[in-house]
Amino acid sequence: MNSKIKFFQSIHFKIALVFALLLLLTLEIVGAVFVRQLERQNLNTFKAQQVVQTYIVNRLSDELTTTNTTKSDKQIKSTLSEINNTNNAQIRVIDNKGTIRGTNEVDNQGIVGQKTTDNNIKNAIYNNRDVVRTTYNSQNNSRYYTTITRLIWTQGNNSELVGVIYMRSSLDSVYQNINQITLIYVSAMFVAIILGLVMAIIISRAITRPIDEMKKQTLRIARGDYSGHVHVYGNDELGQLASAVNNLSVRVEEAQESTESERRRLDSVMAHMTDGVIATDRRGNVTIINETASSFLDHEPDDAVGKSILDLLDIRDDYTLRELLEDPDDLVLDFSTKEHDLILQAYFSLIQRESGFISGLVCVLHDVTEQQKIDQDRKEFVSNVSHELRTPLTSVRAYIESLSEGAWKDPEVAPRFLKVTQEETDRMIRMINDLLTLSRMDSGTQKVDLEMVNLNELFNYVLDRFDMMLKQDDKPEKTYTIKRDFTKRDLWVEIDTDRFTQVLDNLMNNAIKYSPDGGVVTARLLETHNNVILSVSDQGLGIPRADIPRIFDRFYRVDKARSRAQGGTGLGLAISKEVVQMLGGRIWVDSREGRGSTFYISLPYKPYDEEDLWDEDN
Repeated sequence: MNSKIKFFQSIHFKIALVFALLLLLTLEIVGAVFVRQLERQNLNTFKAQQVVQTYIVNRLSDELTTTNTTKSDKQIKSTLSEINNTNNAQIRVIDNKGTIRGTNEVDNQGIVGQKTTDNNIKNAIYNNRDVVRTTYNSQNNSRYYTTITRLIWTQGNNSELVGVIYMRSSLDSVYQNINQITLIYVSAMFVAIILGLVMAIIISRAITRPIDEMKKQTLRIARGDYSGHVHVYGNDELGQLASAVNNLSVRVEEAQESTESERRRLDSVMAHMTDGVIATDRRGNVTIINETASSFLDHEPDDAVGKSILDLLDIRDDYTLRELLEDPDDLVLDFSTKEHDLILQAYFSLIQRESGFISGLVCVLHDVTEQQKIDQDRKEFVSNVSHELRTPLTSVRAYIESLSEGAWKDPEVAPRFLKVTQEETDRMIRMINDLLTLSRMDSGTQKVDLEMVNLNELFNYVLDRFDMMLKQDDKPEKTYTIKRDFTKRDLWVEIDTDRFTQVLDNLMNNAIKYSPDGGVVTARLLETHNNVILSVSDQGLGIPRADIPRIFDRFYRVDKARSRAQGGTGLGLAISKEVVQMLGGRIWVDSREGRGSTFYISLPYKPYDEEDLWDEDN
């Protein structure tokens, strides 16, 4: 914008050029008309001179009717010498048979008595008409004016064509005069153009000087420099324009300061908003987008600006811009992917002037992912609790009704019905206790008793208990083998022993429950740089890939019928996840269908020496 303008691009040069072109055009038009009129006048004068007097025409007509050819030719020659030949015209007299009877050319008298070869003369005789024409000879670059006049002999009422007079004159002298006058005019025209161009440059300089100063001032205003002023040379239009530019500079400075203050305030508000904000023009193209909205939509601000809001929000298939403008309702937009969940509530409002003209649209994006997830979890929780409690209650009710109707009298049926009722009641109690435990963990009221525990011994204690249960059962439904793979180093970790034991029991119960008869359950314990890793692997059917993300959800079962039949509540893994997270660790599963499952627990670990442990105890 600040680049220097070349002279040929400046308005200074353009004004002078326009003035010079106007002058040139005017002189060209005047010169063309003048030369054309001069040419026409000279030609008319020339043609007027090339006219044979009437008495000579009559005399020649009479001579051509004379039978004595020799005497007639002499008379014709004498008559031709009397013609006023100011144009040095070539004159010939030809009879109606095409024979040349006389000529004024002294050096060419030998053609008298010969037949003419000029087709124009023959056409004039045969067609009985006069001929006037201008010809150009390219060999000698000359122009000629030719006239062929008929000679009519009249006797009484009878008239007869007896011949023609052929006159040819050179026009070179006429055009030489015209060219000389034209040259003089062109020379004068160029002198006038040069003088006019000089005057135009001087005048345009006087006009463009204040314009140039105003241009420099506007460039300073564009750069944000409002200190300069334009010099006012007079009270004409340019002077008034210079005063207006000075006044504009002051007004723009005040408006710029106000705008900058408002912009900084708006930028600060938008930058610190937790909601995304998008503004568009009346065509729906994005003009403003804050960082929060860019993060929500995974678009760079520069890439999002200019893009249609329908494409940016990915709603073009469901809504049109007209629908958003006419009914700016709230929308729930789901941008969830495999990597993360994102649900946005979009609130639309119109940018409307006082006249009612809609100049754009504002969209506020509010992250409702957690709210939607909580609502969905609440709905699923209520549905699952209702379903899980309804099943045992229905079973207990059926057995009680059977007992009340007389089944209690049957010594074989009554004990079995009472046993089932007791098992279902125990199952509901366990479920309610698990729910209370999860509720305390969610509310943060669950008491945690942390202590330094030798994790090797605790894990071995749990595994020994499961080995003992298998040995004490005379007729076990399923046999299994527990394989240990522990690090030899004692790992001391600060945990809640009771809660963590419950987690290990859940993992072992699940591993045994879903392992085939005679299967091997592998328990591992190892340490990494900052963590202790425990894992329990089984040889069961495994978990489908689609179920792995939800395996730790409450009441979620991969095989619902089998889990319920085995007395599971669907809360064990959920409680395990809450306990491990409460201890600062992480729990996850690695499983493939048909190849078993492995549950991992990672706990923060800091190596301790035995002396440090003794110091802490003391």
